[in-house]
Amino acid sequence: MRVLVAGRTGQLAVELLARLPRDGHEVVALEAPELDLTDPASIARAAEEVAPDAIVNAAAYTAVDKAEGQRDLAFAVNATGAGLLAGAAAARDIPFVHVSTDYVFSGDDGAPYREDAPTAPLGVYGESKLAGEVAAMAANPRSAILRTAWVCSPHGANFVRTMLRLAGERDTVSVVADQRGAPTFAADLADAIARILPRLATARAGDGAFGVFHLTGQPHTTWHGFAEAIFAGAAARGRAVPRLLPIATSDYPTPARRPADGRLDCSRIARVHGVAAPDWRASLSGCLDTLIGPAAGHPTGEGAAR
Repeated sequence: MRVLVAGRTGQLAVELLARLPRDGHEVVALEAPELDLTDPASIARAAEEVAPDAIVNAAAYTAVDKAEGQRDLAFAVNATGAGLLAGAAAARDIPFVHVSTDYVFSGDDGAPYREDAPTAPLGVYGESKLAGEVAAMAANPRSAILRTAWVCSPHGANFVRTMLRLAGERDTVSVVADQRGAPTFAADLADAIARILPRLATARAGDGAFGVFHLTGQPHTTWHGFAEAIFAGAAARGRAVPRLLPIATSDYPTPARRPADGRLDCSRIARVHGVAAPDWRASLSGCLDTLIGPAAGHPTGEGAAR
């Protein structure tokens, strides 16, 4: 297949560029100005020039706190732009894959969210991503929406890289311990997209292959628990690590509220597409191998994050 990826330098786009060719797909990854989600003409032009067999939207406005003061921009990219990109796919009668977020939920339910759970975003970012889901499905019924959370990779700005940077700067690091969810590595998301694309390419509108799916890593944890695993893996690789302190969300106020419990139930994508939630601990080990090197006594880094 010839796959048009919106985005080129973001975490997921980088991994898609590496993963999709392994299945024989040709990938064309474009970002602004060649493909600008705030510019309808650039979207139409990109779809016409690339002539893809599928479109994957790996681009988004992800500045959660800045979105509180940049509502129009967040909605232009995450909602209107997503709808236009889905419409460009519909015009070619091809599938559209769109990545969304656990921030469409309030985090108040006390149990992992299923896809049909009521949505209630707490901030502009979540509102814009939810609007993007609605716009995509309205524009193209052959859309598969993957809600995910806590995306990390060896590339770009993310929690793993931030913790490693802080480990080199501080003796003590405080991390929120009362927000629950699950890390998801971009490579695992890219692998899931690669695995579902062949079915999406042949399925018609109304097929259960389309719609909303949840996919994060497993098991569930907290940001503090994730930081513990990162520092344990760094220490196993010879890095000095700081003392890690748990704090409450109230001790670290931010402009945008985060869901206190953003755990997602990932059973539907396993049932429909055969894609199981990956173990983020193994993915973290591989990420640390790339960023630091293999753990002592483990040439491949295995076991470093146990």
